[in-house]
Amino acid sequence: MTREDELFKRMEQGDESAADELIRLYYPDILRYCLWHAPDRSLAEDAVQETFLKAIRYFDRYAHRGRFKAFLYRIAANTCIDLQRKKRQPELSLEEAEMDLPYLDPAFESIHSDMVIRQLVNSLPESQREIVLLRFGQDLTLREIAEITNLPLRTVQTRLRAALKRLRKEGAHVYQ
Repeated sequence: MTREDELFKRMEQGDESAADELIRLYYPDILRYCLWHAPDRSLAEDAVQETFLKAIRYFDRYAHRGRFKAFLYRIAANTCIDLQRKKRQPELSLEEAEMDLPYLDPAFESIHSDMVIRQLVNSLPESQREIVLLRFGQDLTLREIAEITNLPLRTVQTRLRAALKRLRKEGAHVYQ
């Protein structure tokens, strides 16, 4: 029996602390996911809170079959889409974000690299971007991604391969 299964059994028996433990179990993963989809940390945290509120609100409709993580990611994806619609903010281009620094500090290089990666991933079509974020940002298996996105496993594999090919090509242009 997995930790998740144990928590669900306790929740069914009326143990309210089990829901808190379930939230603590998945909070870091869902926050990391929402950080990729939100323009700032406070909106990402709002999305995470809303995700867990919705999960608890609709808990009675969820039939536990060991797929709660996929259920949470679906809720988080929809919540992030809703938040993005409400709070449209223009994103900085790489040219706007670049600065001539008098010295090269490894921390600044790391931040710039992260910005480049984020912009490259954001340049992917939505169908590929989501798969890349779930695979590398959340470290999910292709099977889990197929379940979350309601796509056949082969489609997930094809989209991931196409996305990686495009990222390699675009990344080579950026770093030349």
